[in-house]
Amino acid sequence: MELEKKGRIIALDVGTKTIGVALTDALGMLAHPLCTLTRKGVQQDVTKLEALFAEHGPVAVVVGLPYELDGTEERSARLARQIADAITARTSLPVHLVDERYSSVEAERRLIEAGVSRKKRKEIIDQAAAVVILETWLSMQRIAGGEG
Repeated sequence: MELEKKGRIIALDVGTKTIGVALTDALGMLAHPLCTLTRKGVQQDVTKLEALFAEHGPVAVVVGLPYELDGTEERSARLARQIADAITARTSLPVHLVDERYSSVEAERRLIEAGVSRKKRKEIIDQAAAVVILETWLSMQRIAGGEG
């Protein structure tokens, strides 16, 4: 895994109805939630994502790949790959896929620990899952770079 140049990284938690989006700081070190997009189809989704990319200037995109517990890819993983492939085809940004099997569970746990209400959790869970995906990728980069 090649280390990216310093800069913002965007991560996506692609679901069937929404895409949670998270973003790092300018140094590419700390992840925070950005927004949740309502899915409209791969091409329209990527058009919305391109607008976010233009606004925030990421140097890379991380897409969570929701493998099944046995490691196979089903519908959700195929949807995430479609988005990743479309971003690759339409932008010059490097796209990285990350195993995100437990990102939503971890995101839910964190939000409960933070005292976020059930209603608010439902609104921001996808963004929180994108943060977990981004943190996972950042950790993998630090390990690959010998920083951790």
